[in-house]
Amino acid sequence: MVVDQRDSGCHGAHMITAGQMRAGRALLDIDQRELAKLADVSLPTIQRMEASDGNVRGVIESLTKVVEAFDRAGVELIGENAPSAGSGRGVRLKQPQSQPNK
Repeated sequence: MVVDQRDSGCHGAHMITAGQMRAGRALLDIDQRELAKLADVSLPTIQRMEASDGNVRGVIESLTKVVEAFDRAGVELIGENAPSAGSGRGVRLKQPQSQPNK
């Protein structure tokens, strides 16, 4: 589990997904190497995290460093069904609408 960044503090816990990591990097317009520097983890660590299927797997300390790096850079990672505590623009994945059968 990774530390939750809501209320700009470290309270509770939630998981970060590989998709959230990629989206966070895209919002910051940085590559994996830059995220590794910001989080003080190795490039292969970021690569392994982003290659995860669904929730990121890894050492809790490394996961926490990545979440905290995103927080410092201004990216709010929103957990499943969690409200956004911040303001400003953002991206959130919603459930797709079911398509009627043709």
